[in-house]
Amino acid sequence: MPQAAATMEAMQEPSPRVALIHATALSVPPILAAFDRHWPQAQRMNLLDDSLSVDRAAAGELTPAMVQRFVDLARYAQGTGCRGILFSCSAFGPAIEAAGRATGLPTLKPNEAMFDQALAVKPDPVRLGLVATFQASLGSMGEELQALARARGRSVDLRTVFVPEAMDDLAQGRADEHHRKIAAAARAVADCDAVMLAQFSMAAAQPLVQKELPCPVLTSPDCAVLALQKALRHA
Repeated sequence: MPQAAATMEAMQEPSPRVALIHATALSVPPILAAFDRHWPQAQRMNLLDDSLSVDRAAAGELTPAMVQRFVDLARYAQGTGCRGILFSCSAFGPAIEAAGRATGLPTLKPNEAMFDQALAVKPDPVRLGLVATFQASLGSMGEELQALARARGRSVDLRTVFVPEAMDDLAQGRADEHHRKIAAAARAVADCDAVMLAQFSMAAAQPLVQKELPCPVLTSPDCAVLALQKALRHA
């Protein structure tokens, strides 16, 4: 009887509000679809500042002003009652870390969970491919992956591929061309043990890329949603 009562209480508990913070509108549909698949009960609040990716590309580096903007966005989300934050923008790792420190909320980088999955692949050293449609994300994501690998005692041979113009194709409604360009570019890392698609907006290309490659092809949104759900359960 006590167990049944506890189950009923859990069912009646309000679903948590979570903030999804984006630097491009292209990231919104993939993450919402992942929530629909894995955690439809979550109350989702989307915050979009699409000037962030433009400013990051123009500056060529992450500036203190950009970091402060991430902190401000996270504090705003916290003020609305959000219990956790998931950033979908992959070129802003240190800014996301600063946002998490400022709020104290469970705060996830977009690719943390995907990196965890990639580092679980054998052998050691593991050969990993990282394919991106936003070039500025490659450097910061590579650093994050290598830091995580060192913390896990793993060695990584990381190979990166940038797919020019694919993001523009997606923004202009040419999804099939976007997917085709990514799949063609990914052949350059076909000999890796696993390949990661860097941007949330690339998730829909995964089936076509997987047809081209013999190794697992990983995407961020599904892993990220499950990781945030787990983090809030233990918060």
